Amino acid sequence: MVEDLKRQLEWLRRRVFGAGRSETFERQQLLLQLGELGARLAERAHRQQVSYERKVPEKKAAAADIYARLPVKETVTIEPEEVKAQPEQWERIGEEKTFEVEITPPRMWKREIIRPKYRSRDDREQPPVVAPAPPRPVPGGHASAGLLAWVTVSKYLDHAPLFRQERMFARQGVPIPRANLCEWIRITAEWVEPVYRLMHARLLAGDYLQADETPIKCHDADAGRGAVSQGYLWLISRPGGDVVFDWKLSRRHGELTGLLAEKFKGVLQSDGYPAYLEYAKEHPGVVNVGCWAHARRRFVEAQGEAPQAVRVVLKLIGGLYRLEREWDQADAQAGRERSPPLRARLRQLHFARSLKWLHALAVKLRSRHRPKSGVGAACGYLLAQWPALVRHTGHGQTRLDNNLVENAVRPTKLGLKNWLFIGHPGAGQRSAILYSIIVSCLRHGIDPLAYLRDVLTRLPAMTNQDDLTALLPSNWGKPAAPAGQP
Repeated sequence: MVEDLKRQLEWLRRRVFGAGRSETFERQQLLLQLGELGARLAERAHRQQVSYERKVPEKKAAAADIYARLPVKETVTIEPEEVKAQPEQWERIGEEKTFEVEITPPRMWKREIIRPKYRSRDDREQPPVVAPAPPRPVPGGHASAGLLAWVTVSKYLDHAPLFRQERMFARQGVPIPRANLCEWIRITAEWVEPVYRLMHARLLAGDYLQADETPIKCHDADAGRGAVSQGYLWLISRPGGDVVFDWKLSRRHGELTGLLAEKFKGVLQSDGYPAYLEYAKEHPGVVNVGCWAHARRRFVEAQGEAPQAVRVVLKLIGGLYRLEREWDQADAQAGRERSPPLRARLRQLHFARSLKWLHALAVKLRSRHRPKSGVGAACGYLLAQWPALVRHTGHGQTRLDNNLVENAVRPTKLGLKNWLFIGHPGAGQRSAILYSIIVSCLRHGIDPLAYLRDVLTRLPAMTNQDDLTALLPSNWGKPAAPAGQP
């Protein structure tokens, strides 16, 4: 095939550069054909060359080589319990030595772990003793709890994709492959998953949840190279509580059922997405309430169309928030927490007039503006959501808006601008687990890096029977309750 192309190329060259070939049109056509044929010939020759090149498999770097340049800043010696009890009965004959990689941002270093070996002086037949290796988050690996925490927080809080972290580590002289970083993310998610499940169960046990969802693209391996599909992170929370994300491949109404696990009974607050209202209709123990911030936002965007009328609407909605702030301030000054029934009673008494005027004004404005105009759309949304919005007067435990849970979504949207999409649909739930932990830490005012470093150190030594309550982000760092108290 290549030889045929060469012959055609030589023939075209003679046609173009040979004597008597001076017609402009024919010459231009021949030059074009000559260029195309030359390109085809080069491509064919390259393919032929590549087809005969034998791939040499890359040698996997050993851990000792990857971390060879790291200094040893700490040495931990673990003596066997038998030697501690009777040191005079044992003589040291060797040691088991390994290491784990620790990180003190922004530099990495090694913690050397030495476990001396001993044999009995009196009984040479007795096998040597050596202390058991300490439990670590990566069995047989060299990543410490601190390093796992650092990689996780860098990705999910500081929004540094793993390929960028790979380059950062390489600049420190530690060429950690990206595959290792991916594996560490998986291991971290698996370790904290029991804490995540406990967070979820405690939220479902309450009587008030705020819910939202946000789109996240993921790489779809079944749709071809480079193809992405649409997935969603659904989340639930309540004021002062942890935040729990859940990964789903769609926004179908049924996905909410999986997140609420058919166990929740109480008030479910959301925006106007119909899935939440449908869930409440299908589950008699659930009441759907709306978000006043969503309703207000549409009028703010439509101020230019009818400034005076919209100003009145915003003032009426603002009056509801003002009353809520006054009640909160009065409770804070008195050092009390007003009971939900009492808050509901206050809303019924003081919201009634404003709600009546607001509804009448929205009906009037809707009749005067086109449905697709800014004011018309704002009034249409408000009136469509009216039953869910006024239900706040019957449930004093609610907030007037869903802003808290919307704020919890922000780290995912900031991260999306950096890593663009989730690498695989199966990695979506790992992201949901780790976002739940990190966002919950932020909500409770604790450092996610310090939290993960501590929890990943403690979990490998725990069993399935151990109580994980103290490891919840809402409880972490607090003194343990006395025995017999919750």
